[in-house]
Amino acid sequence: MTNPTKLNKVIKERLKDIELALNQSSIVAITDTQGRIQFANDKFCEISKYSREELIGSKQNIVNSGYHDREFFKEMWRTIGTGKVWKGEIRNQAKDGSYYWVDTTIVPFMKENGKPYQYIAIRHDITRLKEYESAIEQMAYYDALTLLPNRYYLKEWIQKDGDADDSITVFFIDVDRFKTVNDSYGHRIGDDVLQEVAKRLESCICLKQHLIIRQGGDEFIVLLKNVSGEAEILQQVHAIFDEFKDPFTLNGQSSQITISIGISMTTKIKQTEDPLKSLEILITEADTAMYHAKRRTGNSFCFNTKDQNEQYSRYCMMEVELSKALLKEELSINYQPIIELKTKKLAGLEALLRWDNEKLGQVSPEEFIPIMEEIGLIKDIGSWVIDQVLRQMGQWKRQGMDIPRIAINVSPLQLKDPNFIHDVIKGLKREKIDPGSLELEITEGSLLHVKESLGLIQRLRREGVRISIDDFGTGYSSLHLLTQLPITTIKIDKSFLEDLDKQGDVIIRTIISMGTNLEVTVVAEGIEREEQLYYLQATDCCEGQGYYFSQALKPEEVQNLIQAKSFDPEDRPAFLVP
Repeated sequence: MTNPTKLNKVIKERLKDIELALNQSSIVAITDTQGRIQFANDKFCEISKYSREELIGSKQNIVNSGYHDREFFKEMWRTIGTGKVWKGEIRNQAKDGSYYWVDTTIVPFMKENGKPYQYIAIRHDITRLKEYESAIEQMAYYDALTLLPNRYYLKEWIQKDGDADDSITVFFIDVDRFKTVNDSYGHRIGDDVLQEVAKRLESCICLKQHLIIRQGGDEFIVLLKNVSGEAEILQQVHAIFDEFKDPFTLNGQSSQITISIGISMTTKIKQTEDPLKSLEILITEADTAMYHAKRRTGNSFCFNTKDQNEQYSRYCMMEVELSKALLKEELSINYQPIIELKTKKLAGLEALLRWDNEKLGQVSPEEFIPIMEEIGLIKDIGSWVIDQVLRQMGQWKRQGMDIPRIAINVSPLQLKDPNFIHDVIKGLKREKIDPGSLELEITEGSLLHVKESLGLIQRLRREGVRISIDDFGTGYSSLHLLTQLPITTIKIDKSFLEDLDKQGDVIIRTIISMGTNLEVTVVAEGIEREEQLYYLQATDCCEGQGYYFSQALKPEEVQNLIQAKSFDPEDRPAFLVP
């Protein structure tokens, strides 16, 4: 027979071995039914940073981190209180304030009456595993640049956040002319701008209730819960615009950055058959509205409407067709006269790009030029325009036609191209054209993006090429920058001539006075009525253009134009009348 004393000794030794192994590998605690700690092993003391004396007698919630809600612990106590084993992951807080995660198994010890009298909790440290999971989630669901959630987070957000009765309003936000910022200053500065945009959005959006995600590139999406009234929506829109009033700092220089917002109206997406698909539709509608907002001035917004879907389809078609326009020879150049206002004689021509597509018909430059910039065709098409105009100037010169100057619009992206000035000078020499008869127009709104091209502009001027600022009065240029640029011409935007009864008169007179002081030619655009001409003559504006004198003409019509001695309505040829 086995010796009982010897057997008990063997059992005790084995239990000690098991206890030793358990203490080496696991965090062990024993509590009574009230949760007071009766035993804590070394591992528990080590990870919690509490001494054994501090733990014994204390309640288990001494390490409660506040991460889990009450229902979490109620369910745990319900389970072990009925004699069942509970398993789960818990985030606890150590004495020094640090957090740690433990994979926990709680086993009840039962009395003969079936009720527990104590619990043993065996835990394993999974803090590093949770950190890995968090890092993976961060990479999967968050944007590395702005740290905002990304598009993939939408599914998670729909599943876990909000009630079925929550209504959603979507803002689709796009940074205006961001490609120009990237091309002008480089991608590092562009990234800085995107990070600042994210910070400004976060500062005016309540993240406890709403959500901001980075869609990609320069696009952001804001999801607003239970913000459905138009007044409330507009209040949020203007709060965002207020954040963008202050200029951004780009490479040490202040620059105004604006955004466009498309808005889709509210719906209770969780009550739909496919909530994620419903949200995607809302986002697409807001995206469509955003493209309409971009056609206006900066910091504009637009609500989604039914007819915008058709217009968006046209936009997409224009993108496709425009990429083939040069190859299919659909582009052409017309020329609008610029007239000396006092003598009504020809002062020059402005070259205007035209597009006639077999599917879309004649497309307005106001429609296709912004798209041309967005999809990166501006350099290729811009180079083609300059080459065609210079060849046309050479042909007219050989025909003996006297045209004082021809103006061509150029993009800031063209001025960043190191080959640009070479191509211009090469073309002038090839056609044997006086550089003073070529005028390059830069829009005022793009002046802040051509600072790095200032040397190129100055070199062009030294070569004799004229430099004009187009759409003057509508941008954000500084007077200091204007004094640095070798400007020969300022063109007053036509909107001020249409607004003479309000502030237009004051602005026009100010620009003319500035032009006089800077000793540059001032040209007024958009002259359509006789009273506008009389007004400009009275204010000593140098030159003007518009339908009052002539529409844009095809190259073959320009020869008849040269024969016109005067552009007075009584004298001008019939072909000039719009």
